[in-house]
Amino acid sequence: MKEFLGKKRVKWIASLSVAFVIVFGLYGFNDDKRNFEVVKNLDIFYTLFRELNSYYVDETNPDKLITEGINSMLESLDPYTTYIPESEIDDFTFMTTGEYAGIGSLISKKGDYVVIAEPYEGFPAAKAGLKAGDKILEIGGKSMVKKSSSEVSDLLKGDVNTILKVKVERPGEAKPLTFEFQRQKIQINPVQYAGMVDSETGIIILSSFTQNCSREIEDAFIDLRDRKGAKKMILDLRGNPGGLLDEAVKIVNLFVPKGSEVVATRGKVKQWDKIYNATREPIDTVMPLAVLVSRGSASASEIVSGALQDLDRAVIIGQRSFGKGLVQTTRNLSYNSKLKVTTAKYYVPSGRCIQALDYTHREEDGSVGLIPDSLISMFKTKNGRTVYDGGGISPDIKVEMQKYSNITYALITQQMIFDYATEFAIKNKTIAAANDFTISDDTYNNFKAFVNGKTDFKYKSSTQEKLKELIDTAKKEDYFDVASTEFKQLEDMLKLDVNKDLNLFKDEIEELLAVEIAKRYYYQKGAIEVGLKKDAELSEGLALLKDLPKYKGLLNGQVASHAGDKPKR
Repeated sequence: MKEFLGKKRVKWIASLSVAFVIVFGLYGFNDDKRNFEVVKNLDIFYTLFRELNSYYVDETNPDKLITEGINSMLESLDPYTTYIPESEIDDFTFMTTGEYAGIGSLISKKGDYVVIAEPYEGFPAAKAGLKAGDKILEIGGKSMVKKSSSEVSDLLKGDVNTILKVKVERPGEAKPLTFEFQRQKIQINPVQYAGMVDSETGIIILSSFTQNCSREIEDAFIDLRDRKGAKKMILDLRGNPGGLLDEAVKIVNLFVPKGSEVVATRGKVKQWDKIYNATREPIDTVMPLAVLVSRGSASASEIVSGALQDLDRAVIIGQRSFGKGLVQTTRNLSYNSKLKVTTAKYYVPSGRCIQALDYTHREEDGSVGLIPDSLISMFKTKNGRTVYDGGGISPDIKVEMQKYSNITYALITQQMIFDYATEFAIKNKTIAAANDFTISDDTYNNFKAFVNGKTDFKYKSSTQEKLKELIDTAKKEDYFDVASTEFKQLEDMLKLDVNKDLNLFKDEIEELLAVEIAKRYYYQKGAIEVGLKKDAELSEGLALLKDLPKYKGLLNGQVASHAGDKPKR
């Protein structure tokens, strides 16, 4: 039988051979059973890979085979241990630095095309005149029809100062428009917004824990306190997925005394275990402070909120956080690739780890369960308040997460709100200032007409679906005939009516519509200002900070707090 090995295949097998020899050299003379298992299985993998590439009936792709093998192996551990090939290093760098080279715009998929969703204020896309709703037809003369968002994103990015031409179709314009850009370094400020929400209270919204975000928080805090008269502060970490642990430590350090323990990490490699303390003098240890969290607040967000709660420095408001108590370290691999690997768990000052899922004990079907109740322990904050581990940071004051109606979800996912905002911006050159902007009755009626004019707009009702199930069951059990009249009345009562639901859920739809429209005129800052006007968690924070006896009572344990609630399963 003739054996054929292409150059690329020879390179891969040679690399595996070298890897095997290195590992064997490290472990070959060690009698430890575990090390023998490592060497044995690497040998099996190498020989399997060699035989597969030599004899499989069709041509194989070594890169794809190895990558899929690596990813499958890592998926059996936890979702945070990942392989980063050289082709994805730029995306990884953006995740940790918030920096890339491009035109500065969010994009989204709409039908066969990708559209501009939001140009960033002050960056090339906005400066050149690109607008939300612009459909990307060509990039550099190449058609973008049926291209994915990731493919378009890759083409928009490039080296700093390189020239890029983009042709778009704009609603309301008869002919396509062509824009020429010079790519720039795009540095996204992780502080999405900082401003005063009343005469005495400031708010700082942090979207991610990227490099130097602690400095941005410090600058925003000082500006609000020293220049705008803030006497109370709200730190908004809702939906913040986390990021760099060091930056989380630095942010806590801004508000707690030098030397305070912020977080500790402990893992298998004991020499890597570390206690992170506040290493500098803080900027403020007395200003009343509230932190907003949600189910989407994870990792570094939980270090900040958990440490400030354990040190009784801030009151936590919102919903129980995500529950990610695992620390990842990036290890360099060959060929400019990397491994992001979970190396430790972190523990906030009370000693609790807030990891919610137990990846070490999977169910028979491979699913991951919550930390069992029997392993959940009680801990105490600095002032003696009760807190628990095993399930995220429980807020001191709970606020139910806003739940949108089915029609509202449909309006969002089918881009009805987005498309109407585009049409509105074409017809209205200006609107009131973001703080004053509201949706008028005329505007909402126009929106209803817009939605009713879309024959492809459809949505389902959960109640309606359950009624269908009930009717099916009733028919099977011969109960339907005796109650057919009542079932028919219920069906008529629950029949979907777009106009009825647009009126019934007007308040929540108007709020989202106002945010999207404001974004077209005042970018992200204006959209945030509109959104904060009817913000339940923010309202709760403002009320608390105005009631200083209650605020201090919560921190001293004299007022009941939900933080002492054991995680519910």
